Amino acid sequence: TEVGAYRPETHVGHGRDEFRGDGEPHGGFYTKDEIRDIVAYARERYVTIVPEIEMPGHSLAALAAYPELACTEGPFEVAMTWGVFEDIYCPTEETFEFLENVLAEVIELFPGELVHVGGDEAPKDRWEESAFVQELMEREGLGDEMEVQSWFIRRIERFLNANGRRLIGWDEILEGGLAPNATVMSWRGTVGGIEAARQGHDVVMTP
Repeated sequence: TEVGAYRPETHVGHGRDEFRGDGEPHGGFYTKDEIRDIVAYARERYVTIVPEIEMPGHSLAALAAYPELACTEGPFEVAMTWGVFEDIYCPTEETFEFLENVLAEVIELFPGELVHVGGDEAPKDRWEESAFVQELMEREGLGDEMEVQSWFIRRIERFLNANGRRLIGWDEILEGGLAPNATVMSWRGTVGGIEAARQGHDVVMTP
């Protein structure tokens, strides 16, 4: 989508002439008015759209436009194929400001209670190599990089809760300690969903 607070950078990599998956053109974005139309269309049919803004991984497209949000200097390119990539958001104040601005616009456009934050497939290589992240771990008393992700997600959850929304994420958000009011979508099997339910969290089984 277009993000009002971040133009023209949000247009970086939004359209490609070809895609190595099938050789067909892909890309583009929805305008805010188009999103409002889709949400209204769904609501008339008793469907609630749950938006997903992936974090801290699957963020390469954002890093291509805003390399300062990574733990390394870049430059980064929008991926042309599916994959899991080592470059993820760095948990800096600048990153949280960016994500909170994006989420504020998401909240404006999507009236449903839940906002999906992903949380899956976020390699910790860059965090392990980052002096900033290692200092953050020491300052916040975090035992490892998994706990950094949990700390990251809990911070985002506080923002969502303060704005009347609930966080939902993939079952990796269990690793390092689950955000207190999060809902879990268990996609890697049933184990994560069972554990989340035992902890008293709402669960969607999606294996």
